[in-house]
Amino acid sequence: MRVTRGTVLAMAGTMAVVAGCGGMRAGQIVAARSSVPAPGGPSTPTPTPPPPRAIDCARTQCVALTFDDGPGEHTGRLLDDLRREGARATFFLLGQNVGAHRDLVRRMVLEGHEVANHSWSHPQLTGMSPDAVRSQVRRTSEAVREASGVTPTLFRPPYGATDGTVARAVGMPQILWSVDTLDWRDRSAARVVRVGVREPRKGGIVLLHDIHRTTVEAVPRVLSGLKKRGFTLVTVSEMFQGRQLRPGQKYEHR
Repeated sequence: MRVTRGTVLAMAGTMAVVAGCGGMRAGQIVAARSSVPAPGGPSTPTPTPPPPRAIDCARTQCVALTFDDGPGEHTGRLLDDLRREGARATFFLLGQNVGAHRDLVRRMVLEGHEVANHSWSHPQLTGMSPDAVRSQVRRTSEAVREASGVTPTLFRPPYGATDGTVARAVGMPQILWSVDTLDWRDRSAARVVRVGVREPRKGGIVLLHDIHRTTVEAVPRVLSGLKKRGFTLVTVSEMFQGRQLRPGQKYEHR
């Protein structure tokens, strides 16, 4: 084989590439190159949320399950159960919990659930200044948007505690509830099932907490019981579809 100056330069370039790739062998370099998609070639599509559902809750027997204070360690299991049953829910998220569970927040959106604002750290907002309230809301909305690409449009005040000052500072519709399962107090799956199935009425909003294991354990039976009663499980925004919710106004049911 006749070695020319060009051959030497090419060999030196190859050796430099090998040295710069942490000791990759020539065969590995070829394989790595072959795995890079060619320009204009097919690429993996970016997942997108499902399209909005056209549900007329003025005529349909709807109920909205809402979950506060997450995301948390049990939220993934809850999402599995909701997906299995084809049910959608609204999650009122705490901003301080979003960072550790960004994948769950993104999954909520991609599976058709609604993400909403429940403050940053769950304080009693009625005892805070307007600037402090705005900070609680803004930081949470930013965290949710960064995790999921969606900016919340609904707010639930911690403890349901609100007044005119809070309403003006928040600047979003305030979603309360018509059924309180008291799951945070009793930590009883049986009670969550009993209340969650029996008490909702058409247009009702049910308060639950996905940070409690007993609540998440109860959800499959709640979903089954509500479906047997003829309910369609919807998000809060689906519940009020066709109605304009006003910033600062409180809503407990449709």
